[in-house]
Amino acid sequence: MILKGINHQLDIVKNMIKILQKFNKTLFHFSKEVQLKQSETLGKGFYQQQIFTGCLAEYAYYIESNKEAIIIDPLRDIQPYLNIAKERGAKIKYVLLTHFHADFIAGHLSLQRETDAQIIMGPRATAPFISKVMNDNEFLKVGKVKIQALHTPGHTQESTCFLLYDEEGKQHSIYTGDTLFLGEVGRPDLAVKSDVTQYDLASLLYASLKQKILGLPDDVIVFPGHGAGSACGKNISAGYSCTIGNQKKNNYALQEMDQETFVQLVASDLPKPPQYFFYNAGLNKTNQFQDLNLILKKANTKLTPAKVVSKQGIQIIDSRNSISEGFIPGSINVPLQIPFAHWVGTLLPHDREIVIVCDPGNEEQTIMRLSRIGYDNIVGYLHFDDWKQSGNTINKPTELEVQDFLKRSKLAQIVDVRTKEEWGRGILKHAQLITLSELPQNLEKLDKLRDISIYCGTGQRAKIAHTLLVANGFTRVQYCKVGYDDIIK
Repeated sequence: MILKGINHQLDIVKNMIKILQKFNKTLFHFSKEVQLKQSETLGKGFYQQQIFTGCLAEYAYYIESNKEAIIIDPLRDIQPYLNIAKERGAKIKYVLLTHFHADFIAGHLSLQRETDAQIIMGPRATAPFISKVMNDNEFLKVGKVKIQALHTPGHTQESTCFLLYDEEGKQHSIYTGDTLFLGEVGRPDLAVKSDVTQYDLASLLYASLKQKILGLPDDVIVFPGHGAGSACGKNISAGYSCTIGNQKKNNYALQEMDQETFVQLVASDLPKPPQYFFYNAGLNKTNQFQDLNLILKKANTKLTPAKVVSKQGIQIIDSRNSISEGFIPGSINVPLQIPFAHWVGTLLPHDREIVIVCDPGNEEQTIMRLSRIGYDNIVGYLHFDDWKQSGNTINKPTELEVQDFLKRSKLAQIVDVRTKEEWGRGILKHAQLITLSELPQNLEKLDKLRDISIYCGTGQRAKIAHTLLVANGFTRVQYCKVGYDDIIK
């Protein structure tokens, strides 16, 4: 009887989620620009700028008062933060980390080297670089304002939100990291240990939201650590900020429910996290990673085709948006125009030397995006035209328009590499369902002696899958240039 009641409550909340997520997607502005000044706030006694990085759907924050500045959750490429401080004649005094990040390498060490800033984290954070661990509810004075640490374990044990009070002592905004997003909360499965399950962490998150977030005034502004597209939450809504009051109304996880219902809702149906998350989380707890400028200097080296041929065991990552002219045998194409970091981090290991194939002018951008997620072992780059003109072997992709794809797929293995959520909206008859993220672990399910026809939602993931299969010895591969909705028209 109790279980039936819980299941009924879960069904109600799940239906509410669908309604609220549709609402949230139209409620907030969202931009895919990289390193964009997303929003600017001039408050009483302080100035704030929100910096958005589209490839990671990540928000970092510059907050300044009386020429003293703090940076919250900086990326590894720190120049944007240094530029803001220089333009405003301020000194970066503190770097605040809401938690040990899994989806990117943070820029705290580089900022400390450049500015002599103190690195500050919340309770339960332990790392050799931390200058100060703030206690729960402790205040940090910055110019005319103060920041209060609110320990909010759940996403991780050390997760901490930072509450900003303006010069008049009014609670103005809260920087929630990966604890609270717009329309979502942080996933509780990334800091699991042998004695701590995702359900334990979800229980902690429930208590954190109840005790630290829900009691804040409705007009306090929520500035999250990520926007839509990040894998740090199940289904983050689009937008860059909101109020506590609106989130109470529109965020499914902040609705009235008991702890058991919340835990089941938040800890179930979680997609598998990208494999690079665990590598990054471990690295971010050390002081062992290189400065980004050193990596850029080493990696931004043009290689000859002969040099690439001579290297054994390398991983070739092709970041070009089009491979119609062909691609280098063994290379994996992950276009820069899609969530590049996410797909590289999901599909490819960290432990191989990397050679980049890119369009001229995209060398540094490709290196930067790889280094943001800890792919530092880059030995140089190559332009495809140089490889082609040298007479080396190239692979030509079989890119098909809809009619040819359908015609040639009648006797083929059809592989749908979309997500499970997308499958729920319909699939092609006889299609085999293997998400792109799980394709490397499921190659044995495919027959190398048969034609393989791949499709996805837009054509981009199918293209990645095409090169992945070819690199693994599949020779009879073709993919549809457009997505499922266009195929079924």
